Amino acid sequence: MSRARRHPHFESWGDPAVTETQPLTEHTADVIVVGAGPAGSTTAYYLAKAGLDVLLLEKTAFPREKVCGDGLTPRATKQLVSMGIDISEEAGWLRNKGLRIIGGGVRLQLDWPDLASYPDYGLVRKRDDFDEQLARQAQKAGARLYERCNVGAPVIDDRTGRITGVHAKLGDADSKEKRDVTFHAPLVVAADGNSSRLSLGMGLHRREDRPMGVAVRTYFTSPRHDDDYLESWLELWDRRGPGEDRLLPGYGWVFGMGDGTSNVGLGVLNTSNSFKELDWREVLKAWCASMPEEWGYTPDNMTTPIRGAALPMAFNRQPHYTKGLLLVGDAGGLVNPFNGEGIAYAMESGQIAADVIVQAHARTTPAQREMALHRYPRVLKDTYGGYYTLGRAFVKLIGNPKVMKIATQRGLTHPLLMKFTLKMLANLTDPTGGDAMDRVINGLSKVAPKA
Repeated sequence: MSRARRHPHFESWGDPAVTETQPLTEHTADVIVVGAGPAGSTTAYYLAKAGLDVLLLEKTAFPREKVCGDGLTPRATKQLVSMGIDISEEAGWLRNKGLRIIGGGVRLQLDWPDLASYPDYGLVRKRDDFDEQLARQAQKAGARLYERCNVGAPVIDDRTGRITGVHAKLGDADSKEKRDVTFHAPLVVAADGNSSRLSLGMGLHRREDRPMGVAVRTYFTSPRHDDDYLESWLELWDRRGPGEDRLLPGYGWVFGMGDGTSNVGLGVLNTSNSFKELDWREVLKAWCASMPEEWGYTPDNMTTPIRGAALPMAFNRQPHYTKGLLLVGDAGGLVNPFNGEGIAYAMESGQIAADVIVQAHARTTPAQREMALHRYPRVLKDTYGGYYTLGRAFVKLIGNPKVMKIATQRGLTHPLLMKFTLKMLANLTDPTGGDAMDRVINGLSKVAPKA
């Protein structure tokens, strides 16, 4: 594989006084991307496609487990198409037509909107296989993937405070022994998820004023495995007593996987007093127990343990660029607060970050490169800031069980209102030339503060 031409002044990106040349080795690159989830692999793909030398470091080996609903909206589907992923049924993808919403005694089936900007279908695929496909696509584009590469602390230049690489432990596939390795690059992309040890190493902590969710899910063998619609239950009741049943701030889902199993889970927000006090695995078990017996959501049919993961929402870690480090996906808190969707925003932020890096790489002076790199957080805020602000207000509202109950019981009886709600929650509008609903949603997003 040919190696891309690297900028000769490796460490001069942030300091015009530093002009040393870093020798080219297997442990140096133009850009290091830490984490080969959707955000990291998408970033690496677009960087490599543009001719940059990219190291993609993944702490585990593929295939690997990842807690997720496995349901992809048209927004994520668009990103897969852009990356050249084969999304045919023959390649193992299950298409869905829209969303079935259940709540308040109503069962409403909504097709994905017919838009110029997005396809009119979503997809389902298990994350272990999904993530590997994206990582392999990045490899095909020229990225150098290291699996079993556990990244620890950043390498920081004492003179400039910039990140210039990462320390890692590299494991061999046939051995439990680990060896210490240091990788170097003038730019590092943190795609290492919600906990983002790399971000913490650079002093970037999670914002406590931003919403956080939790998702728990499992798989069941079930006759409901081959469904044309993703299913969302807006009323998530805690019926474990004693006392009255409680309506919880979140939703349940049932996604048929097309392989004889269903992904069944729930997403819950931290805007309720019950968030910390409840065992969400037990809530999921109780919810599944209330399902019709013929669906098969029983302990005997469970194929995996119940697992949970945090959902970092609405820019809960900032700034998204500082001193040679860019944050993408969950590391930057890009999960949509309206619906808990993360994959689409992980991939989109990866593409945006790659475009900014490619442009910065072509600049001739450190000052020009820094100016280009500082554009990244501005583009993110212009793209998502107003919409995420609306999402934060929405999260606060539905954190009140009374509001949630009224919205569920009255809203679901109005199909036109629910069509608007679907577009709003899934962030599916045409930016120009759309219908009246699109114009209202786009207008609200534009006038909302881009915090």
